[in-house]
Amino acid sequence: MGNSAIEIAGLRVVRGGTRVIESLDLTVPVGQVVGLLGPSGSGKTTLMRAIVGAQIVDGGSVTVLGLPAGSAPLRRRIGYVTQSPSVYGDLTVTENLRYAAAILGVGADGIRTALTEVDLLDHADQAIGTLSGGERARVSLAIALLGRPDLLVLDEPTVGLDPVLRRDLWNLFHRLASAGVSLLVSSHVMDEAARCDRLVLLRGGAVLSDTTLDELLARTGAPDAEGAFLALVDEAAARDAARGAVA
Repeated sequence: MGNSAIEIAGLRVVRGGTRVIESLDLTVPVGQVVGLLGPSGSGKTTLMRAIVGAQIVDGGSVTVLGLPAGSAPLRRRIGYVTQSPSVYGDLTVTENLRYAAAILGVGADGIRTALTEVDLLDHADQAIGTLSGGERARVSLAIALLGRPDLLVLDEPTVGLDPVLRRDLWNLFHRLASAGVSLLVSSHVMDEAARCDRLVLLRGGAVLSDTTLDELLARTGAPDAEGAFLALVDEAAARDAARGAVA
C-alpha cells in the first residue's frame, strides 16, 4: 500500500448518459484527513461511491488500500457513511449497532466505544425514529467506526450538526488519523477546509486543486478557502473560454 490509501488514475464515470467524471486522477495519503470540497453536483458522491466499490465505472483504475476498489477483503477495512443515514428506524440506537457488530464480530465494549466517540451514549436506548437528523447521521458514523477501519469515507458527515458537535467530530477525525486511519471527508461547507490536512477541490467532475490550505491561499491570494475556490473556478472558466475562442 505504501504511503497512499487511495490511488485513482484516469477515472471515468457516466451516469444516465451524462458524463459525471472524466479522466480524474487522485491520491489520498495514509493517515491524513483529506477534505473533498465542492458545490452540489460536482461529483463528490459519485467519486466516493467509486472508491468504496458501489459505483460502476466506465474507465480508469481505483486502488484502495493496495487492492482494486470493491474487492471482498476491503469490506471490513473501509467505513462508509452516506449522506442519508443508513439505519433501521424501528430499532433503537444500540440495536442498530448490535446488528452491525454481529456481522463484524464486535462485542459490547466496541459498541460502547463507538457510541462514546460520537457522543450518543446517552441516547443508546432511544428509538431511531425519535432522533434528529444529525443524531441519525452520528449513529451511521458509529456503525462505520465499529470495525476499526483503515479507511473512512464520509459523505457530508457534519450536515445538520451544531457548531459544538461539528468541532467534536473533527477532533475525532484527527485523533483517528493520528492513529493511522485515513479519512476522505466530503463537504460543501468551505469553512471546514481549515480542519483538513489536505484539500481536494472538485468542480464538474474534475479536480481543480489538490493541495494544503496554506498552499492554496498562497497560490490564489485569496483570504479563505471559499475565495480560493471561486478564484480557481474563474481561472477554469477563463481557460475554457480561451480554448473555445481558439477552436
